[in-house]
Amino acid sequence: MYYAYRYRLHPTEAQRETLDYHRDTCRQLYNHALNEFEQIPESAGTLNQRVRQVRDQLPNLKDWWGDLNGLYSTVAQAAVMRIEDSIKALSELKKQGYNVGTLNWKSPSEFRSFKYVQSGFEFDKKNGQTVLSLSKLADIPISYHREIPDDVTVKEVSVKKERTGEWYASFAVEGKTEPAKPVHPNRCVGIDVGILKYAHDTDGRAIGSLDLQEVRDRLKREQRSLSRKQQGSNNWEQQRVRVAECHQQLKRKRHDFLHKLSNYYATKYDLVAVEDLNVKPMLESAGNSQNTASAAWDTFMTMLEYKCTREGTHFVEVEPAGTTKECASCGVKSDKPLWVREHSCPACGFEMDRDANAAINILSRGFEKLGLGQSEDTTPVETALPMFTSSGASDVVDVKRVVETGSPCLKEAALAAE
Repeated sequence: MYYAYRYRLHPTEAQRETLDYHRDTCRQLYNHALNEFEQIPESAGTLNQRVRQVRDQLPNLKDWWGDLNGLYSTVAQAAVMRIEDSIKALSELKKQGYNVGTLNWKSPSEFRSFKYVQSGFEFDKKNGQTVLSLSKLADIPISYHREIPDDVTVKEVSVKKERTGEWYASFAVEGKTEPAKPVHPNRCVGIDVGILKYAHDTDGRAIGSLDLQEVRDRLKREQRSLSRKQQGSNNWEQQRVRVAECHQQLKRKRHDFLHKLSNYYATKYDLVAVEDLNVKPMLESAGNSQNTASAAWDTFMTMLEYKCTREGTHFVEVEPAGTTKECASCGVKSDKPLWVREHSCPACGFEMDRDANAAINILSRGFEKLGLGQSEDTTPVETALPMFTSSGASDVVDVKRVVETGSPCLKEAALAAE
């Protein structure tokens, strides 16, 4: 499996100029390659074959385009192959229902990264400081705040300039996947995500949503100030950086929260069940789209999935329809508006926080999807290992740990509870 380690670079002024020069050369090469690619008919071959035809022109290009000789070979090749990656990304968006156009030439502000593939980079120690040595570029000081494990293979390094002017290096690594863990009933969890509470799980935890209002308010003020300045002026550029810093602070806080939360569930449990949410129509709704976008559920699910795979934890996505309406005790469905935060079953009288009830249904469906579900002549779930949680500052909700009916582990769970 593939994942990345990201580090901050600290180039000198001279190195910044060199980095910008390399980045702009890659941008010009990408634009030239895109023009050449568009002149090749689709009948000439597959997408990969047509892009490779353009890439094979690089040796001849270097004869009359001297700037290309200053690029490391894999950097130039990666700039051309970026066309294929971009077209595939557009195709995926089109399959998801988005309206997409065609690739356009990149302006200097749009093309902000280049990458070394397989070779041309290494760590080094100079004057007691860790530096990233990039072939044909420079030895750049790097904040090497965490070690890359020895048992992974670094496949490529992407060097990127953020809109704030900061430079970062992302190391894409291929790591080993742990074998799947045996599923123990005490180490299974269902997670229901939401807005008021970011996540509610079957172990009784209600994780509050991240408070970003202060940063959002600052972003609004800085954005209004930017709109009053003449575009392209020095004052406008300084204010643009301030706006970019606000966006970056929002992104960092959100990703820090999601990384820590997803890592907790991936390392603590043997099985994690979540809803297979379709976020696109939620973002298009007029009512709560900003909060939905801020929650970044897709990002959380992606992080959770790859970390579960890395740790050997079973990760299962279930059908989300009806998880809130369905009673976790008897299975009877009852409609409840969004403002009703408690589940009260009209059939069996079972009462619980609505998000906790949904989390139990999610875990039950996860068991069924993995072939651990109950038989037809039993109730949907049995509860064991009573837990307690606080869904607010003062209210305490009694939550039950769910174990699938008929499981041979149910007796073991009951003994553990005693």
